[in-house]
Amino acid sequence: MGDEFRADLLEKQYHEGCPGCLVDKTKEVRRGYPYAELSFIWVIILTTSLPISSLYPFLYYMIQDFGVAKTEQEIGYYAGFIACAFMLGRALTSVLWGVMSDRYGRKPIILLGTITIAVFNALFGMSTNIWMAIATRFMLGSFNCLLGTIKAYAMEIFREEYQATAMSAVSTAWGIGLIIGPALGGFLSQPAEKYPSVFTKASFFGRFPYALPCFTISAFALVVTAICCFIPETLHNHELDNKTSDDDSVEALEAASLETAGMTGNNKRTSLFKNWPLMSSILVYCVLCLHDTAYSEIFALWANSPSKFGGLGYSTNHVGTVLTISGFGLFSFQVLLYPAAERLLGPVLLTRLAGALMIPVQMSYTFIAHLSGIPRSLLLTVASIFVNVFSVSAITGMLILQNRAVDQHQRGAANGLAMTSMSLFKTVAPVVSGFLFSWSEERQNASFLPGPQMLFFFLNVIVILAVCLTFRPFLVTAARRR
Repeated sequence: MGDEFRADLLEKQYHEGCPGCLVDKTKEVRRGYPYAELSFIWVIILTTSLPISSLYPFLYYMIQDFGVAKTEQEIGYYAGFIACAFMLGRALTSVLWGVMSDRYGRKPIILLGTITIAVFNALFGMSTNIWMAIATRFMLGSFNCLLGTIKAYAMEIFREEYQATAMSAVSTAWGIGLIIGPALGGFLSQPAEKYPSVFTKASFFGRFPYALPCFTISAFALVVTAICCFIPETLHNHELDNKTSDDDSVEALEAASLETAGMTGNNKRTSLFKNWPLMSSILVYCVLCLHDTAYSEIFALWANSPSKFGGLGYSTNHVGTVLTISGFGLFSFQVLLYPAAERLLGPVLLTRLAGALMIPVQMSYTFIAHLSGIPRSLLLTVASIFVNVFSVSAITGMLILQNRAVDQHQRGAANGLAMTSMSLFKTVAPVVSGFLFSWSEERQNASFLPGPQMLFFFLNVIVILAVCLTFRPFLVTAARRR
């Protein structure tokens, strides 16, 4: 009974007026599936993921309308700069938002994030030149403080047995957002051309052909802002170690608690950079996210590009349809199968398996392009479902490891660090993908990996690297933390 008993007593101490203690107390007595909490996580993650990928179906045509590309082959270069502006802005500010959420709470940072999405995404939709598009995307990324904060929030609002489900919900909603976003961008862009009976060329959405999908996402963000006013705060507003007391038993309980957490009074604020279980999982996570972003851009550009360049020649509607169906497949897997798969295999083994299975599926894309009609559409949709399922499953495993590697007082900063690192990788991904896409269109008759074959070879190299990094001695896992 010694140390474990004393630590258990300390864990059950609740402080009057502390929102974090209120949440912990509610978790102690609550039973049943946490539907409400999962719903909050879902809508918030959807809000932050929709603007990231909604531009991909129409980015090709937006660059054409700006008139900056002298040839079709140059479109990929400029598309990369617009896509990476968001990630650069997020990379510069994510640690700041993580520290702010640790200091001032998760809820105010979440509210700030949803409001700024509504503002800057609407402004992006009204861009009239490439510089305005880059500037608004950069501001959108700079104030994108939701993903890191909500990952910390998800680990704190759920009981331990539902934390894998929580991380799965984060990844699933993120993946669905990256599917629904392009669908909205595909179906709602250029409405005056697609739906002339509803929108005329002289109307607002006729003069700003890419504003409708952006305004739709901004309206959703405003609704989510109103919903977030009612979510509970999870951060504790008290510090046990700062309280003065002559009671030796209290000091003993505090010492026992710190020992249980793997800390002492001198290293309670251990540098995150010295936490190798955290840092190794972040690095694997970054490589997986590099692939995720590169795949999203390459797939959309390849599907939109003409068949003479090895593409599919799909319209924005067609690309949107494929990605929407993929989203339903991803949703079904993550909700119904992922939690059980994670319990059976563990996050590390599941990440390795997902990465290994992704490789042959991506290799199949260039062969699918040689087909036509229904067989091509069917196989393309199935392959898209598999790639998205495997990619999100691998990323989810790393999210679980990251949040298990730190305690609550560092969780916001840790997720902010992960967001900054990931955003730096995602800043590089669109630029490299854009250059690689333009280069591939110029080498259709090359003897080694001609045309789009080079694109999917590049994606597979990234996946192989990520899988290799999941083995020891590089990746180290940590025990569960509070």
